[in-house]
Amino acid sequence: MKTDLTDTTASKINKALVKARRAIGTPAVGMVLTLVIVTDEENAYDALKSANDASREHPSRTIVVIKRVSRSPRDRTKSRLDAEVRVGADAGTGETVVLRLYGEVADHAQSVVLPLLLPDAPVVVWWPVNAPLDPARDPLGALAQRRVTDSYAAEKPIDELRARADNYEPGDTDLAWTRITPWRSMLAAALDQVDCEVISAEVQGEQFNPSVELLAMWLADRLHVHVRRGVSAGPGLNEVRMLTSTGPIRLYRPAGGLALLTLEDQPDRAVALKRRETSELLAEELRRLDPDDTYASALRFGVDRLGGGLSGAAGTAAGSASAAGASTGAGGAGSVGAASVTSSGGAGDASASVAGSVPGSVPGSVPGSVSGSGPGLGAAVASAASAARAAAALPPAPSGTSAAAGSAGDGDSERPTPAQMPPVKKANSS
Repeated sequence: MKTDLTDTTASKINKALVKARRAIGTPAVGMVLTLVIVTDEENAYDALKSANDASREHPSRTIVVIKRVSRSPRDRTKSRLDAEVRVGADAGTGETVVLRLYGEVADHAQSVVLPLLLPDAPVVVWWPVNAPLDPARDPLGALAQRRVTDSYAAEKPIDELRARADNYEPGDTDLAWTRITPWRSMLAAALDQVDCEVISAEVQGEQFNPSVELLAMWLADRLHVHVRRGVSAGPGLNEVRMLTSTGPIRLYRPAGGLALLTLEDQPDRAVALKRRETSELLAEELRRLDPDDTYASALRFGVDRLGGGLSGAAGTAAGSASAAGASTGAGGAGSVGAASVTSSGGAGDASASVAGSVPGSVPGSVPGSVSGSGPGLGAAVASAASAARAAAALPPAPSGTSAAAGSAGDGDSERPTPAQMPPVKKANSS
């Protein structure tokens, strides 16, 4: 059942909802949450379809907020609220209210939405596109316990991830993170089958894909190992390889919904890793309304390695090296957690070189470098490196090894050895 209301108010919309429920014979309210979708006219249909599919698992009142741009300056000064009320088969298993805001009222959407929220029920706000940089401080986001964004829909996904990390508040989440849940579960289960230590890892996926970046950051954060970010043709995430003390572990998914899991001394296994629809991702996020601490930890771990270039100052370059900035090898694969600082020459002569690139950067890009020499440069580099390590809260280098050993950005043949890596604990399955 559909009811159209023109130039209406929140009070009239509530009355229309009650009248519509009685008309279809369900006067009681049996919904578990309020889902607020903030979108534009172009993406409203797809977002609402995904929400209706998710409502089969989570019956909810869905409020779609569409801010319309008036055509003339005169119309922009006039406030108007149009609404469409849907119940029954037209609204999945809940209720749907589509709000179209014109004029000045579009800047005060929270005042319209607040009277329509279900009493004593959690509120989730979802931005399918054009999410604010700080969702928790957005007027609509401030009403919610859970705020869902999608970095994949952003014009610059890597910059979007950085903004998410800088402005993270408990309750924020990202559908780019939700997309890798099956991968994280499969990798954790694979590590549970063998008693080993992980030495290093590599993640392969298409360029500028936030899900690939998040998986690489999650592995580096949980395992405390060197993680290389490789670029493939896609689509999406293709492969994860881990080098362990008992042999390699490989999870490979070409195009399609099946992946191949390979463990040392065990037969290869075909596992299901399909690419899920948005409705499935949204339903997963609605299952838990508490803060996702694992997502927060992974997001913050890699923010200083995403999208940043090297400064021309020797101190900045040395700080990036000590903070284990991402580096690019000859094959175009970025690495998280590896850089180099070397010294040579006579007394007082030193040179510092840092190779770095953004994870997911263009293959074959030229590593940035900073070099210099002079009586006090060696001390300055060491001081800057120590300060950067403390600021980044990275684990200290093992005793007997330098803060950044070798030349980690020159290719696969010169990866850090197990002796150069910090102690590793086996990943837990969370």
